[in-house]
Amino acid sequence: MGITKTDVYTDEQNELADLLKAIAHPARIAILQKLCTVDCCICRDFSEDIDLSQPTISRHLGELKAAGLISGTISGTTKSYCLNPERWKAVSSLIGSFLGSLRAGANCC
Repeated sequence: MGITKTDVYTDEQNELADLLKAIAHPARIAILQKLCTVDCCICRDFSEDIDLSQPTISRHLGELKAAGLISGTISGTTKSYCLNPERWKAVSSLIGSFLGSLRAGANCC
């Protein structure tokens, strides 16, 4: 399969695809749901709610952090994570714009 030609798509289309790709895993959804219920969460706390190994959870946290959806701090050997509210405002706007462009009830096929 060839390389995806992202340059033929708009910046908004590429950004939305990247964001949805970062969210598109059940473990990442579980992590985000956990972060919605607390102000901050220490990395090891996720393994209490998500039945995955700590390295696997860390990999998912890394993907979410790389997408800017969460932010993290390190204090000694402890890593803490929280939602990035500014990024989520942008996510909400992108998804809202996309969904708003869909024509509900349009006759198709």
